[in-house]
Amino acid sequence: MSNEISRRGFLKRCAGVGAACFLPGRMLGSPTDDRPNIVLIVSDDQGYADISCYDHPKGVSTPSMDRLAKEGVRLTNGYASAYVCAPTRAGLLTGRYQQRFGFYTGGDSRTGMPTSEVTIAELLKGQGYATAVIGKWHVGLEPQYRPLRRGFDEFYGFLGHGAHDYFKLKITDEYTSIYRNDKPINDTGYLTQNLAREAVSFIERHRSQPFFLYLPFNAVHWPLQAPQEDIKRFNTGDENRDVYLAMLTQMDDAIGEVLDALERTGAGKNTLVIFFSDNGGARKNFANNGVLRDYKQTVYEGGIRVPFIVRWPGKLPKGTTCDEPIISLDVLPTICAAAGGKLPADRIYDGKNMLPTLRGRMREPLHDALFWYDGAEQWAVRVGRWKLLSRKGSLELYDLDADISEKHNVATDKPQVAKRLKDLHDDWRSQLGESISKRRTRKKPRSRR
Repeated sequence: MSNEISRRGFLKRCAGVGAACFLPGRMLGSPTDDRPNIVLIVSDDQGYADISCYDHPKGVSTPSMDRLAKEGVRLTNGYASAYVCAPTRAGLLTGRYQQRFGFYTGGDSRTGMPTSEVTIAELLKGQGYATAVIGKWHVGLEPQYRPLRRGFDEFYGFLGHGAHDYFKLKITDEYTSIYRNDKPINDTGYLTQNLAREAVSFIERHRSQPFFLYLPFNAVHWPLQAPQEDIKRFNTGDENRDVYLAMLTQMDDAIGEVLDALERTGAGKNTLVIFFSDNGGARKNFANNGVLRDYKQTVYEGGIRVPFIVRWPGKLPKGTTCDEPIISLDVLPTICAAAGGKLPADRIYDGKNMLPTLRGRMREPLHDALFWYDGAEQWAVRVGRWKLLSRKGSLELYDLDADISEKHNVATDKPQVAKRLKDLHDDWRSQLGESISKRRTRKKPRSRR
């Protein structure tokens, strides 16, 4: 028996007075309306060391991201819920392990995030927030899965995968065309700069009401493309790495434009900004994950631990770090709590409100355990200092406090720890749904006569 309800029924209830998803009582635009604006920024395939407020190699400079860290909280154990783009985005938008509704792989984006799932945009829109997504969508191509059907008032960006050309912005196909709302458009320029332009416009046009801006960059995802003047600024000895750093600079500049727009419009003092990367840095785009092992598409730390920063002036401490393990699923409950709301009680939410943890007020771990699973050959579970993972049937246990680089497999030395974590993972896995792609492609049985 499932505790899920239909999205249509949920939204019908949330449309009424005192919506079930939020506490009632404050009128939009009134002097007592102190709900924050929300800006959610997601980078794509960014390396853990490719941000200069973290340990970083020579040549990495990200002053706008550093500005967020200086004015907020930098997380050292921040995780994406998947080692590839699309599943992380599905979990981010819903606050739930995406595997619960069958979203396991990048290919599931071709099927689309089930319409029974309720997004953070739908929750906020129901309370009068203006909502926009500007950038990479990647959770559904068909009309019923597109942004304007999932709680967003505005959309500028593309529907398909991350490997989007940064200069070719003409109408092509459903995957790669640039859309404005529901219509493909011809555009020019450099895509990262265009995303900044559209984000700034949205902020300026909605300064008089609470707004939610979801800004998922496709930078620094392959293909390696940047304006030539930016590439010339770097000389690492590797031409590909130089282009990557130029792309990173373009994204950092775009984030700076967004932060400046918040200040210019007077919204900065009451805006919660959350920034993280959708998965670990990719080998293909010459990202650098520093001390972390491996890259995107693995459940080693290099595939799932990511840069993660939260800033909320006056509400969160400035210039601090938080070592508590958190996951991108926590974003939705945190935003709901900041907006003064309660999560619906009719479905399982795996994310937790991070705010008490970021304020240093939690004596207990935010999560008892964190889980990853790709639906096939890779899975992992983290409990405190211990992380158990499997790739193609292997069983590897690491003490992340002592061995962040995952060099020493201690599964044989700590069999009881390994068994405890495996049992936790097996129990969690028993709760997951069937792949949405498998559901779609399964042949219907022939009727008997």
